[in-house]
Amino acid sequence: MNALRTLILLIFCLGAAEASQKVLTGIERIVSPEYQSLIRNKKVGLVTNQTGVTGTLQSNREFLGQYREALNVEIIALFAPEHGITGASHAAESVKDTVDKNIPIYSLHGKHRRPNKEMLKNIDVLIFDIQDIGSRSYTYSSTLFYVMEEAAKHNIPVIVTDRPNPINGRVVDGPMLDPKWRSFIGYINVPYCHGMTIGELAKFFNAEYKIGCELKVVPMKGWNRDMTFHDTGLPWVPTSPNIPEDSTPLYYPMTGIIGELRLVNIGIGYTLPFKVVGAPWIQAETFAQKLNDQKLPGVLFQPFHYKPFYGKFAKENCQGIMIVVNDPSKYLPVATQYMIMGLLKSLYPKEFKLALNQSRKNRDLFNKVNGTDRPFKMLETNPYPAWSLREIDQRERQEFMRRRARYLIGSYDQGAYRNRGKIKHRETQSMAQRDTEYGTEEHRD
Repeated sequence: MNALRTLILLIFCLGAAEASQKVLTGIERIVSPEYQSLIRNKKVGLVTNQTGVTGTLQSNREFLGQYREALNVEIIALFAPEHGITGASHAAESVKDTVDKNIPIYSLHGKHRRPNKEMLKNIDVLIFDIQDIGSRSYTYSSTLFYVMEEAAKHNIPVIVTDRPNPINGRVVDGPMLDPKWRSFIGYINVPYCHGMTIGELAKFFNAEYKIGCELKVVPMKGWNRDMTFHDTGLPWVPTSPNIPEDSTPLYYPMTGIIGELRLVNIGIGYTLPFKVVGAPWIQAETFAQKLNDQKLPGVLFQPFHYKPFYGKFAKENCQGIMIVVNDPSKYLPVATQYMIMGLLKSLYPKEFKLALNQSRKNRDLFNKVNGTDRPFKMLETNPYPAWSLREIDQRERQEFMRRRARYLIGSYDQGAYRNRGKIKHRETQSMAQRDTEYGTEEHRD
């Protein structure tokens, strides 16, 4: 009887939260009458990190702990992705297993990238609750794929409690994945920006890769595809050390690949990670003007001067651009990034050539992040590569859009408040239309 009273009180509190929050995340909905049977009487393995919080910043572990008696649910193991359970570890840093309050925390970015049989012992169900950033090279989606594969081998159901794609659920841009360059930083054949939530990706993985996992996605309430993370009203928790703000995921796919060339500073080591591009040899006003002349959709470029604290060109005076996204419903982040690369080559050929002649290890990393070696080859051989880079896999993206439609959650198309037609048009426009909008080749580079 006490458990029943507790459950009624908790459901009442959940209803109050639903009424006050603009968007309700999947983890908050899993305890509602509609979904609570998924975890009732279950021992849970929770795949999460510091981003696994409710709309009031309560950790998912504490939130589910409130229902331990009422639903007879118990968290018996935690699993952490890259950057660790707290998000404090740096990119690519190996993270060790730990224990907290007698609950083991298994690192999936250390000795093991996949949960093994011993880690999964006595677990009835795995819950994946991590905020992704909407770009393929961010490893949380690879961890989800690995978890689903291992869960399928051990007949353990997986629940993905959905969270927003912080870019939005419309923008699809960038190359597909060439199997030759498949790696942990690019494991699935989707465009670099795929326009899907982590729950929709899970559905895509399960069917397209024939994982065969017993999968359930608990959808958000109140989210629609036109929303950036800022539009949701949810609190942003940095997903990793260099994704500090809710706007940073908009910029990550516009400069992150360039960073692998070790050519320029992209704000890593400064206060604006991924939002600036600079070097001591760039002329800020010229570079910004050349980029603004391209009239790229949804973005503007501000001349910018700064001095990084660490990293590339640490403590050197740099000039370049600060990128401003003024319409995230229209911008094409990877295409914009390729334009920046192309203009860097055109304006600063000596520095660019030196960057391309770097170590084989860095070249391979650049190709892995792109998901293909075609951009690198174009940058080597084409004197004006920007617009050719933009067209990589255009037909393949259109085919992806058709397949992608099968896995989209229908409720996310309700209540949209931006012009969907323009977004669809942007993905499918012809070469002639594109040249009319952006100018002809001789006026671009």
